[in-house]
Formats: sequence, C-alpha cells, structure tokens
Amino acid sequence: MTVASSDTTLGHIAYVLRANPVTLIAFGLFGGLIFTAVFGPLLVPYDPLASNAARALDPPSWAHPIGPDHHGRDVFSRDVVAPRHDHQVTVSAVALSFVAGAALGAAAGYWGGWVDAVLNRVLDTIMAFPLFVLAMGIVAALGNTVENNVYATAVINTPFYARLVRAEVNIRRDAGFVQAAKLAGNSDLRVLAFHIFPNALPPMMVQVSLNLGWAILNAAGLSFIGLGVRPPTAEWGIMVAEGANFIVSGEWWLAVFPGLALMLAVFTFNLMGDGLRDIVDPRKRT
Repeated sequence: MTVASSDTTLGHIAYVLRANPVTLIAFGLFGGLIFTAVFGPLLVPYDPLASNAARALDPPSWAHPIGPDHHGRDVFSRDVVAPRHDHQVTVSAVALSFVAGAALGAAAGYWGGWVDAVLNRVLDTIMAFPLFVLAMGIVAALGNTVENNVYATAVINTPFYARLVRAEVNIRRDAGFVQAAKLAGNSDLRVLAFHIFPNALPPMMVQVSLNLGWAILNAAGLSFIGLGVRPPTAEWGIMVAEGANFIVSGEWWLAVFPGLALMLAVFTFNLMGDGLRDIVDPRKRT
C-alpha cells in the first residue's frame, strides 16, 4: 500500500513537471542558487574583498566580465559570493518564523478561546505596520547586527505561518480521525503533533518557498539602507547601494548586475512556490 501511494505521488510530481516546464526550470535555478551559495567562494576567479585602486571603475573586460567596483574589487566574484550571506540570513529567519508560527497557530487553532483571541490581536498588530518598516524599526531598536536582522525578518514572517496553521488545525480538530486518536488514549499534544499538524505541512511548504523570496528581498533591502550586513561584505543589497552612486557617471553595471541576481533569486523562489502549490493541490492529482 505504501509503495503504491509512493508511486502515485511520484507520478503526480512527474505529471506536474511535464505539464508546467517553468516549475522544472524553477527547481533547476534553485539548485543553482544552493550550489552557488555553498561552493561560490571556491569558484570565483578573484578574492571578492581584495582591493586594487589601479583598476577601480574600469569598464567590463574579459578579465573582469562585470568590471571592478570603486575599490577595484571584481564585481563578478562578489556577485557569486553574495548569495552565501543572504541565504544565511534568509534561511535562519524563515526557519525561526516557521517554528514560531507553527507552534502559535497550532495552539490557537486547537484550543481556541483566549489563546486564539490573544494570538489574533498580536498578529493583527504586527500586520498593521508595513512589514519592511517594522523590520527597520526592530533592527534600529535592537542594533545593526546580523542576528537582529534574522530576528526582525522572522518576526514579520511569523504571522503568515501562524494564520495558515491556525486555519488548517481549526478545520480538523473535530474531524473523525482526531476523535479516534483521542479515544485511543492519545494526549492533546500528541494528537496535535502527530495527527493534525502533518496535514498542515503541504501548504506550509508552499508558504516557505514564497517567504524565502520575501525574506531575501527584505535582507537585501535592510543592507541597502545600511541596516544589514556591513561593508566590505559581498552582499547584493550593499552592492546595489554602492553601485547606485556611480550610475550617473556611467558605471551602470555596478548596480545593475547585483540587482539582476537578486531579482533572479526572488523570481526563482516565487516560481517554486507556484510549482509546489500545483504539486500539493489534491484537485490536480491524476
């Protein structure tokens, strides 16, 4: 029975990928991002932090395909290394918001009452602010460190998971399989963790993919305004901010290429979210 179910699931995934090649491209791009984040520092032709005033602001060439920046650092090397820092902040923040949101949403959806009321008011308060402005305020109040960037990004993403899990748990807490689990002697926590919560995982995986795109954009945005990681770290937001100062003088590539790399990363995560939604959608099973 398990083998048949597994074969059906794999067949459905293969069908979705054949029906929507863009999803396959998205997963390929995602693999490329992960590979670059892990092995990028080993593949770059130049030290991304090495300055050379003699070649500062030279135009792109075969030796420097995207040119050197105002410190003479190779922009291509910095562009390749940048995902490591953005992904560290992004993955850590999304993991924290996933755990916190899942715990809070599950408790509110299962027990309801004052727990649900308090959680909803807290989530409403968080989402009443423009989320990026709220992240700016948190970082400004706690201090400009990588850890505080992670916490700020986690806080603004937590409501998405909490509300999603609350809804999924709330509609299943009185289901037949839940009542059967209780009659079998399972505690409330065991029923919630092993019988109800697994049903919320598929839509949460879609939300994770979408949140990765928002989180990486948020991390780069904080760096762009000076509240993220600090120079001379190779990071997309910093590179765009530094390159923007030289667009008027004609060195447009300093800002454009890091911006395109950031756009591609966000685009990849959004496409993955659409693909995962198709994969977990029971209405599209064949």
